Amino acid sequence: MTSAETEEKQPTLLEQMGGVSGMLLSSLPVVVFVIVNFAFKNLKVSIISSLAAAVVIGVVLAVRKGNIQPAISAVFGVGIAAFIAYKTGEAKGFFLFGIWQSVVYGGAFLLSIIVRWPLAGVIWTVLNGRDRSWRSDKASVRDYDIATFVWALVFLARFVVQRWLYNEDQVGWLAVARLGMGYPLMAIALVATVWAVRRADKRLKEAEEAHAAEAAAEEVLARTADDLLTPDMDELKRVVDAEARDKSRD
Repeated sequence: MTSAETEEKQPTLLEQMGGVSGMLLSSLPVVVFVIVNFAFKNLKVSIISSLAAAVVIGVVLAVRKGNIQPAISAVFGVGIAAFIAYKTGEAKGFFLFGIWQSVVYGGAFLLSIIVRWPLAGVIWTVLNGRDRSWRSDKASVRDYDIATFVWALVFLARFVVQRWLYNEDQVGWLAVARLGMGYPLMAIALVATVWAVRRADKRLKEAEEAHAAEAAAEEVLARTADDLLTPDMDELKRVVDAEARDKSRD
């Protein structure tokens, strides 16, 4: 087995995270927390239930994917949220980590545009095990800038809305906003990312084809020039022989 084949069989970062199904399942502990808190009005029971759901989901993902990374990912975020809720003594504290996480992510996406390393392109490259050839094409960088800006708007919108609900002690609506502004808004940002990826891939493919055609043309020209500059030795020999015969007759 060659090294190239070994690299092709290595799982992408998205697969290591549990795939799309793993990302969807990771949101279930939040749903459990909201439902249990609404039903029992007991913060400790809600925290324990959400942590238990996170552990179960993590174990299931670990068994399915064959590693413990999905389990750690499933428990980590819920564990931090539950700890904050426990320390604050309020159910709304469960959402505080996600609120500030949104503003940090939004800021990071905006900063990446400024430094010309748009995170939409960087993250897509890492998740799918692709190269970074798009970095050398200004138009592709611009497309990824647009997709990155959409992601930044998504995260900042989450922060503004959920922070306002948090300040207003609207726990029920905060939970609705957490779920409603989760994957639905992510879907919009993903559409923008796919748009950028397709445009960049098409442009890079056309550039590669043009470069290959140019290289082929240069090779043909080089061979033609070589044929013109290199004397035909058989023809030259015939000319020399003919001149020698002419001289011998004289």
